[in-house]
Amino acid sequence: MKLKTVEETREFGRRLAGVLRPGDLVLLTGPLGAGKTALAQGIGAGLGVHGPITSPTFVIARVHRGPVPLVHADAYRLGDRPDPRAEIDDLDLDASADDAVTVVEWGVGLVEQLNDEYLQVRLDRLDDDTRTVELLPHGGDWAHRLETL
Repeated sequence: MKLKTVEETREFGRRLAGVLRPGDLVLLTGPLGAGKTALAQGIGAGLGVHGPITSPTFVIARVHRGPVPLVHADAYRLGDRPDPRAEIDDLDLDASADDAVTVVEWGVGLVEQLNDEYLQVRLDRLDDDTRTVELLPHGGDWAHRLETL
């Protein structure tokens, strides 16, 4: 799928939020500037969370309250320890995993253990600023849920 603008990326996030439910884990991957935070903003808007959604790069994780809370984390700066997964464990993301949708930027290889079933969203940015999106469901009923998009 191709998204021509940042606003289209946010709108896709809003649509994606329509198939998300508490307990879901979504991993966002892609290079800097690919639209991961814009997609998370759209997911937050679709979930009806309160307040602005900004990149959690420096705070690592934020909880956004709403009808379905959003835990938005960024693993980009993790890795000072020999096992960066220990840093993920320290964040205690699984404490609210059952009640919230958890979206993690840069989390591949680090957070999959939080849920046996998760959705990986690969974003890329082409030379003309078009974004490409690839959805990779892992377990559960993800494939069925994604059919409605």
